[in-house]
Amino acid sequence: MGPVAGRRPEGLFVGLCTLDVVQLVDRVPGPDEKLTARDQVVAAGGPATGAAVAFGRLGGLPRLLTGLGAHPLALGVRADLDALGVRVRDLAAESVDPPAVSSVLVTASTGQRAVASTNAAGHRLRAPADLEELVAACDIAEFDGHHLALAVDVAHAARSAARPTVLDAGSWKDGTERLLASIDVAVCSADFHPPGTASAAETLEFLRDHGVVWAAVTGGPAPIVWAGPGGGGLVAVPETRVVDTLGAGDVLHGALAYHLSGPDRIDGPAFAEALARAATTASHACASFGPRTWLTAN
Repeated sequence: MGPVAGRRPEGLFVGLCTLDVVQLVDRVPGPDEKLTARDQVVAAGGPATGAAVAFGRLGGLPRLLTGLGAHPLALGVRADLDALGVRVRDLAAESVDPPAVSSVLVTASTGQRAVASTNAAGHRLRAPADLEELVAACDIAEFDGHHLALAVDVAHAARSAARPTVLDAGSWKDGTERLLASIDVAVCSADFHPPGTASAAETLEFLRDHGVVWAAVTGGPAPIVWAGPGGGGLVAVPETRVVDTLGAGDVLHGALAYHLSGPDRIDGPAFAEALARAATTASHACASFGPRTWLTAN
């Protein structure tokens, strides 16, 4: 399963776009402490944004539906995405407020990251008038759960147009259940805990009961647990020397969307294979510092 040979699949990515300021540090500083970073990267970020970048790196044509605005800081975000071939549809184009800024500290010895961000709190986005045309032009739609009202409208339109829908479920948000009703595939982090759940098995059951057909739960280097009609299984995550885990989940979702973007119906073996290929890409991204280095690394 995968994209049709000779044709670049088109993906619609709906969600958060931030300005990420990423510092590589020996350790996270304590209260009232300053330290000098080893390295620094400034780039466009956000789960849907990172997924769109990965989708494009693998050969797809990504379009990002988000809220960015006209503040000078947003110009750098847009320039970064333009250079990577991500077409941005800005639903907050008239806003003069700065975009959300994520401050990220990556610990050099472990690759673990600490993140502070305002996320999507600054914008209330509405679906564009040409939503049906945007959905009709895509082969698959991916959501990160931010800008929830917009996501619900786009996912419903995609489901109505028989376009596969993929959810990056990083954490439970109020109203997420409204989005699940139009989701075909959900891949969750271990931190995604729907009400009343405390284990991966309970999360998978919850998703199934809310209409999600194919679901999986990731756990860093641990095998991915997945389930679908007729059963489930485990997908191994390749071993790698971890330098930076920032954005690994975003890469996994973008790669998964790419590998599920073909015309074939999803079945168990195809879903497991797509997860395995996406996990390989995400592991590759963890082997270098910053959200862009992996794009050109061998």
